[in-house]
Amino acid sequence: MNHPVPPPTPAGGTDPLSRVPLGEQVRGLLLEGLLNGRWQPGDRIVERRLAAELNVSQAPVREALRALQTLGLLDAEPNRGVRVREIGPAELREVYQVRAALERLAAESAVVRLAGDTTALERHAERMAAAAAAGDALGQARHGVAFHREIVAASGNGTLLRAWEGLGVEVWTVLSLHRVRPELHENAADHRPLIEAFRRQDPAVGRLLAEHVLEYARHSD
Repeated sequence: MNHPVPPPTPAGGTDPLSRVPLGEQVRGLLLEGLLNGRWQPGDRIVERRLAAELNVSQAPVREALRALQTLGLLDAEPNRGVRVREIGPAELREVYQVRAALERLAAESAVVRLAGDTTALERHAERMAAAAAAGDALGQARHGVAFHREIVAASGNGTLLRAWEGLGVEVWTVLSLHRVRPELHENAADHRPLIEAFRRQDPAVGRLLAEHVLEYARHSD
């Protein structure tokens, strides 16, 4: 089953997406289609057809499809394109378990390096709250990911940051908000205790952050 997808904004347009590489634009459109039900588990997405629908070459579509395959959202079928995978609660739990372990390690270093300065975390939390108030789930997810990335980056461990980014955290966060935990205001508010823990340089902040991440896994049951 194929469904139409709005074309990316042409390069040189005034939309902010025009500054985003075409492959990333297509990836975003594909992800949006997966989340809003345009493609259901089991549906085929054919590279050639999708490129024609979007009026782009096959290269950025191929790039986007491979990125979503790497994240486990699509399954490749030789000579037949790709199919949308069914993502079950068990798989969501596994992703969050790995993420929790990485973020716990990051927080234990970040709390020392931040030295009580939570300015950046406050900024991301405020943007999350604003998105929640506007009912913007995707915006909240993005600001939430930025909040957590700030912590991982503050660890000063580049290998850890690359491992964390390799999980596709934004994709799984959006999936969770749509399928597991749609209470936007609750999700925005539960970042406040983390900010306070970093501000007071709580030695238990790594455990607190891991428990925060694992809460998504518990909601997936």
